[in-house]
Amino acid sequence: MTDDLRPRRSVLYMPAANERALEKAKAIPADALIFDLEDAVAPDAKEQARANAVAAVESGEYGYRELTIRCNGLDTPWGADDIAEAAAAGPSAIVIPKVSGAPALAEVTNRMEAAGAPGHVGIWAMVETPEAMLNVVDIATHPRVSGMVMGTNDLARELRAEPLAGRHPLLSHLADALLAGRFAGKVVLDGVYNDVKNAEGFAAEAQQGFEMGFDGKTLIHPSQVEPTNDIWAPSADDIDHARRVIAAFEEAESEGKGVVTVDGRMIENLHVDNARRALAVAEAIAAQGQ
Repeated sequence: MTDDLRPRRSVLYMPAANERALEKAKAIPADALIFDLEDAVAPDAKEQARANAVAAVESGEYGYRELTIRCNGLDTPWGADDIAEAAAAGPSAIVIPKVSGAPALAEVTNRMEAAGAPGHVGIWAMVETPEAMLNVVDIATHPRVSGMVMGTNDLARELRAEPLAGRHPLLSHLADALLAGRFAGKVVLDGVYNDVKNAEGFAAEAQQGFEMGFDGKTLIHPSQVEPTNDIWAPSADDIDHARRVIAAFEEAESEGKGVVTVDGRMIENLHVDNARRALAVAEAIAAQGQ
């Protein structure tokens, strides 16, 4: 499985200070986990949370799930040690909050390398401030950045935007981040949905994120995992259509035909590329046993 096709539909924050939650996460069908040392952890539990997250990453007990660690910022008493110990543990990525631009990423990268971070450890940069939005191309194209995570709560607060259904105050900023991420070939993850009891509202926002083109959605509760997985997974109809598109195109090519139609619609190379990607994504999900 290439990194580009690795499923990242559901990316669940787990408070690293909560050992019971970390144990439970081994059975939650999330594609990826973010062991959180920042917002979800009280100051007096920060060091224990760090030790728990490192142990979880090194345990080998989380199966197919992609493991990352969200560190505290370097402007806190814990940030430097978080980055050093998390990077050395070798997760898929370390998640850095409130990334402002390339200079901040350079400092994190230097600290990772000084700690002996394996080459596969990337940075997932959280884009959650106006400064980050103004520098989003620099963030996306930084060589150590493998993904960007939208921090929609903090971004909305700093913009003084209302938390409205449909998120129209944020849509242009989400689109800008997606554009930068696609330009740089990086993963881009949608932000969290706060009202865990509003299943209908969550489904609508997740569907919006999927339709916009996000690779997946960050989540704050296990109940949000399966609906997210369903939304981002190709359906049986999608898979059937993709196979028919590919078959029709290949048959037309072998017969020297210049025009191909499926279900009354003209098929071009871009549709074939999309169909092949849909099948590859479905295969990658199936390989996880889901």
